[in-house]
Amino acid sequence: MKILLAVDGSTYTKKMLAYLTTHNELFSAGNEFTVYTAQAPLPPRARAAVGKDIADGYHAEEAEKVLGPVCKFLARHGINARSAWKVGHAGESIAKFADSGKYDLLVMGSHGHSALGNLVMGSVATQVLAHCTVPVLLVR
Repeated sequence: MKILLAVDGSTYTKKMLAYLTTHNELFSAGNEFTVYTAQAPLPPRARAAVGKDIADGYHAEEAEKVLGPVCKFLARHGINARSAWKVGHAGESIAKFADSGKYDLLVMGSHGHSALGNLVMGSVATQVLAHCTVPVLLVR
């Protein structure tokens, strides 16, 4: 099975990873995993002020802060996952990446860093469910 793990480094990302480790039918080396994060774009004025190279470097560093620990966690559990990131609005970016990559399943936490904005289900999760054609497993 081709599985996309959408992560943002929040507590709910950690809960999602804990869930996977207790469900061997999902979390096995026989599956193909990709870990994905979306970086919020810098405001146009800020990007213009610092320049393209510095802005791109900033996004790469921020993505690595999120992806690095997740990939290390998966490696400790015998999973060699690919990683990817894009700059864009998280909900739309995750849905587009999942659809274009022809994933069998998208797994993500029900909330992220902006959990206060939507108490029942995070706004990113809501956007993903609205735009994604891939089955989504939300972990709370």
